[in-house]
Amino acid sequence: MMRFVQGKTALLVSAIMTAMLLTACDGDDGQMGSKGDSGVDGASGNNGLSALVSVTPLAVGHAQCAFGGQQIDTGLDTNSNGVLEMSEVDSNQTQTICNVTQNTLAVDLVGRYQSGVYGLSAAEIVDYHPLSQSAFVVNAQSGKVDVLDLSTLTQTAVQDEAGYSLNNIAKKTELNISVDTGLTLLGAVNSVSVSGNLLAAAVERGDALGNATQGNGIVAFYRLSESALPVYLSFVEVGALPDNVTFSPDGSVLLVAGEGEPNSAYDVDPEGSVALIAIEGGVPATTATVIDFKDFNIGGTRNSELNPLIKINGPGASVAQDLEPEYISVSADSQFAYVSLQENNAIAVIDIATATVKRIIALGLKDFGLDANKIDASDKDDAINLQAYEGVYGMYQPDTIASYRWNNTDFIVTANEGDARDYDGFSEEARAEDLNLDPNHPQFAAAQDKTQLGRLKVTTSMGDENNDGLMDKIVAYGGRSFSIWTAEGQQVFDSGSDFERITAALLAMNFNNNNDENKGDSRSDDKGPEPEALAIGQIGSHTYAFIGLERTGGFMIYDITNPFAVSFVDYVRNRNFDADFAIDTDTGEVEGDASLAGDLGPEGMKFIASQYSPTGLPLLLIGNEVSGTTVVYQLRLQ
Repeated sequence: MMRFVQGKTALLVSAIMTAMLLTACDGDDGQMGSKGDSGVDGASGNNGLSALVSVTPLAVGHAQCAFGGQQIDTGLDTNSNGVLEMSEVDSNQTQTICNVTQNTLAVDLVGRYQSGVYGLSAAEIVDYHPLSQSAFVVNAQSGKVDVLDLSTLTQTAVQDEAGYSLNNIAKKTELNISVDTGLTLLGAVNSVSVSGNLLAAAVERGDALGNATQGNGIVAFYRLSESALPVYLSFVEVGALPDNVTFSPDGSVLLVAGEGEPNSAYDVDPEGSVALIAIEGGVPATTATVIDFKDFNIGGTRNSELNPLIKINGPGASVAQDLEPEYISVSADSQFAYVSLQENNAIAVIDIATATVKRIIALGLKDFGLDANKIDASDKDDAINLQAYEGVYGMYQPDTIASYRWNNTDFIVTANEGDARDYDGFSEEARAEDLNLDPNHPQFAAAQDKTQLGRLKVTTSMGDENNDGLMDKIVAYGGRSFSIWTAEGQQVFDSGSDFERITAALLAMNFNNNNDENKGDSRSDDKGPEPEALAIGQIGSHTYAFIGLERTGGFMIYDITNPFAVSFVDYVRNRNFDADFAIDTDTGEVEGDASLAGDLGPEGMKFIASQYSPTGLPLLLIGNEVSGTTVVYQLRLQ
């Protein structure tokens, strides 16, 4: 909804009408004679010049209007061609009318938990149990799940700087999965999901050769209740590196995305998989049905179905090994699962009833040569420099994926983060300046300039269209956006360059910042704001998408009620860009005072509907992996 600054529109209309009356009149007729006879007509006056008005929409992220608006120019049509040209504009009369905001949604910070652990993924994926009003937060590298008490939250909002140090949520307990299961070789907890009074947590596991994540992982199940602590039930073995778990909406099955990443040397590469664990009467089965992708291997019965835009590039890897399921969303009717294959720039559609792969969708490339898709490609230009680069593309490569229904049709929503294969034994990652670029490429010169394209991180596995050894396309990682697709893979919406334009307008040189220190414009060369977390929620009659920006921090809100009429709502963040700190994400060591930094690295999100909320209003729960904080935002319609 557009909101104009009160009074300006009426004044502008009045001014335009006055100008038209003064400048577009014919000459006066002669006066009547003194005895009633008609006098001699006066000479006809020259026709006046027409006043023209031009209204130019200002996009969201405009330098003067962060939430968009209109620029209204007026002037006289001096050349009488009916078009208001730049030379005819009266700049003294130009008015910029900014949308005060496009949102009808108020967003307030009401809760925050500080783990005190920085850079070690102490708050990643989150979920919520309504009966006990508890949040479950993956404390990944500890191998545990933290249980937080949200029952004491109120509708009282915390304002501005007070949010940086807020710590008003208590930790109830933790789930120590290694102790509860009695298993050895368990590693990080990667995901958690709640359905009714059943909780599932995905845990990676090493193999007998000492590889940390290449063994078959497990899913551990816990029984939840209103007042008692969670009770461990059982575990089920699944595929290698279970990266995401989610229950079907009807609670009848748990789905597990087995990423199956290779080891660092790239000489052990498990197959990617999707596991299904049946749930009957709230009790999980003892074994999983594991869906693989062997039929898509070379010589397999379905290999011909693979689109060449699906990136298969692991050295010596079969298709089944190369496909790496990342995240799962299940259709509202619990019939289909939509699985992001991030490294492969694709989505797999799973038929749950038959436990088969229905199709694999190639997401294609985003054209950064279009004005709507402009990017800042350099961290060395000391400027906000969004440009369209012909011949430069981005793989969408979504991480988090969600789905919803509109007009009885499923639509898939993706956070287009991007990810490279970068291992000791194999790396596809390079800078644009390192590519063997075709001399006829339109960015041949720009690719050698560090202030333009030279620093952009790109793949060496795509771009040589005619196999002559020269790159015909420059292909980068991620779409720097979120998208909406049909279940068949047709894109119906993409946010284009919104994220960079909006953060640049609001944060200036702090846009495209990294999440381990306040350096400013340090990620323009590498996936920009890096959208990763994603949640969808319905408030009233509207459906909203919440998209977390892993690097810059904060989250975007869009109204996606109608996937063909999507609108930007707000950008919300609780990050202090003036704080002086640096976090080592390998060791967790901190220089300076990171407790003043606010929330860094949103990784997981959960929308909590009002009927389940301890405050009586909808909530958005967010885990921030770099700051180790879990935050709760309250959402209310204005």
